[in-house]
Amino acid sequence: METVRLDREISQTTAPSGVIVLSERVPSVRSVAVGIWVRSASAHEPRPKMGVSHLLEHMVFKGTERRTAQQIALALESRGGSLDAYTSRDTTAFQARVLDTDLPEALDVLTDLVRNPVLRPSDLELERNVVLEEINTVEDTPDDQVFDLAYQTLWPKHSYGYSILGTRDTVSALSADDLKQLHGRAYFPANCVIAAAGNLTHEQLLEELSRQGWFGRATRDVERVTPPVVPIPPAVRGTEARHAKDTAQTHIVFATDSVAYADKRKYALLVLANVFGGGMSSRLFQRIREELGLAYAIYAFTSFYRQVGVTGVYVGTQPKTAAQAAAAIREEYAKLARTGLTGEALAEAKQQTQGQLMLSLESPSARMYRLAGFPVHGEPYQSLDQVLAAVAGLTEEEMASVAEEFFAPERQTVVWLGKE
Repeated sequence: METVRLDREISQTTAPSGVIVLSERVPSVRSVAVGIWVRSASAHEPRPKMGVSHLLEHMVFKGTERRTAQQIALALESRGGSLDAYTSRDTTAFQARVLDTDLPEALDVLTDLVRNPVLRPSDLELERNVVLEEINTVEDTPDDQVFDLAYQTLWPKHSYGYSILGTRDTVSALSADDLKQLHGRAYFPANCVIAAAGNLTHEQLLEELSRQGWFGRATRDVERVTPPVVPIPPAVRGTEARHAKDTAQTHIVFATDSVAYADKRKYALLVLANVFGGGMSSRLFQRIREELGLAYAIYAFTSFYRQVGVTGVYVGTQPKTAAQAAAAIREEYAKLARTGLTGEALAEAKQQTQGQLMLSLESPSARMYRLAGFPVHGEPYQSLDQVLAAVAGLTEEEMASVAEEFFAPERQTVVWLGKE
């Protein structure tokens, strides 16, 4: 196997089976966070199968060849640990947080879930209802639903714009065979990334994974590749979409396509988003909430995926003040696009972003997520010091260029959800 030392306490191994394994030793804790990322999710789904990746993520917890659903639930929780999963646009992930002495048990459970689910039709009918209730929950939570609508507006005909949960119609039509086909097509070692952080050694992690059968050379698996995403078309820019809903607030998202995870311009975007709407000191918070009193919740957001990114703003406000809030946000967009960040304002913004990056890595789980992100999104490993240096090295010219391109008010697609 090919193992490289990426950093002082960080190693990466690529096994003959194709699976990529990363770990970071954090000897000051008594726990381990470990996860398996399957590089197949909603971005790989055709429209009629929308939600199949998320439904499969649910279904693996209903039982495996060796464990019932209750045994899965008890296996780690009974020892004080936790077990969880999520589906994103690029990946389906399964992770555990346990005491360091329970790493073998955590890997056994995670491997069992990912490799050996039984996917019974009788379980599907029950779990389908659970997912339908999850869809209902989003529809009852307008500040979540408006983001789904924003993605749909940006990419109405591409899977990046599809709902991760699916729709009532698509979820209701999915069969156990659909789940088994997806599992057979995507849940194989060469399509997986395994990452861990905490009080462990890389050798210990490899030994346990070998015991679980992750490294056996399987010609058929090695020849299989990560499912491709259909080439993403240009996002819909500069349009508005209004959706009627009987809510106390009008929920508004400004959004535009930005850069992929591996694009170095993401650091400039992170700095700009922090200044724009990253906290109580941000321009949007001070203008919309403190000066105008138009909103309780107002913030900027950035999301980076393998092929594209999304940058934007969310605000929730009274229907009678929604137009005023939207106009004020557009004014702030125009100011930032016109002036970028310079001088002391840029220095302070860099320091804020660097501080957030460092503070975000205080837990083993956060370090695990960071490690997995590199191979999952196709970016070479970057040490924390390299990332901090990249932020420190941002120039006024770079900031002006990114601000002008991605914060231009005419570029933003605006989605409204609330009373007509």
